[in-house]
Amino acid sequence: MPENSSDPHAPRAPYMEVLAALTAEIEAGKYAPGALIPSDAQLCERFGVARETARRAVKVLRERGLIRTEWGRGSRVVDRSAGADPGNQGPAVPNA
Repeated sequence: MPENSSDPHAPRAPYMEVLAALTAEIEAGKYAPGALIPSDAQLCERFGVARETARRAVKVLRERGLIRTEWGRGSRVVDRSAGADPGNQGPAVPNA
């Protein structure tokens, strides 16, 4: 299923709904830089999706540079302001 469709009525993969909601909330400032985003379990409950679906959405957020994940500590919003040091966000966890 293509990630970006020009048809607003085209079916969307469930992870894309989670991804769109989280992206909008991060960009709107609901989750400030350094703030934890909801856990996989919380996302599953909120959106009614499987754990792998929630993880896929979080993975895309990480790939887009919006969050960093630390094993055992969760995923935090990256500070993307002009003066922020992107290298000072803590270690990333690949494929978490």
